[in-house]
Amino acid sequence: MRSQTGKKPFPCKVHSNFSWLMSNLNVHMSSRTGEKPYTCEICSKSFTLNQQLITHMRSHTGEKPFSCEVCLKPFSTNGNLKIHMRSHTGEKPFSCDVCLKTFTLNQQLITHKRSHTGEKPFSCEVCLKCFSTNGNLKVHMRSHTGEKPFSCEVCLKSFTLNQQLITHMKSHTGEKSFSCEVCLKSFPVNGSLIKHMRVHADKKPFSCDPCKKCFPQNGQLVPHTRIPEDPRMLEDNANCMMSTYKKSFNLNSNIY
Repeated sequence: MRSQTGKKPFPCKVHSNFSWLMSNLNVHMSSRTGEKPYTCEICSKSFTLNQQLITHMRSHTGEKPFSCEVCLKPFSTNGNLKIHMRSHTGEKPFSCDVCLKTFTLNQQLITHKRSHTGEKPFSCEVCLKCFSTNGNLKVHMRSHTGEKPFSCEVCLKSFTLNQQLITHMKSHTGEKSFSCEVCLKSFPVNGSLIKHMRVHADKKPFSCDPCKKCFPQNGQLVPHTRIPEDPRMLEDNANCMMSTYKKSFNLNSNIY
């Protein structure tokens, strides 16, 4: 009966394993030869495996068949879904062997290790300045090109960094999310709060070289050292640089 129907109820395990080995051998040989027999009909990009082509096609179709059971966010690949799940579980499987800091992605660990080694493999073609990440290099290149891709929807002002735009938007919304714990005064950016705290701590890191007078902010030091265009203003401003200028002015007057 089996010869008439052609059915084989007991498949040959040896033949099955051989087919699997040959399939993997073909894939391996393609990786060695650089052969990419599977080509995208839309953008002509080629791939070693048919599965790679199937995954790639989702970038054109927008298909995202893998969904997170927690937040329902969809993904184009199961691998991306697994990485996303770490944001819910807090899993950080990649650990630095120097400082033991852990990371969600292996690429994050590779980038972090450069902070220990000092490696900066990305260099600017214009000024040759080096960076530890390609992202930092791209941001730096805007200093040469003048590109400002982040624009304010209110006043259309443009910025080099997205963080600059976020800070700027507070000038429209009036948001002041950084508060002083001493006097409860609020500020739109953390940098302004840090400067303000010097008032309470009596820190004065900005000093005048001639008279050694110190100020909590650079904005207070600058007027102190500024020389007025009109020498008559010297009588009303007795700071050190003005006094120096006054002596010089009187000395020159006596010479003539």
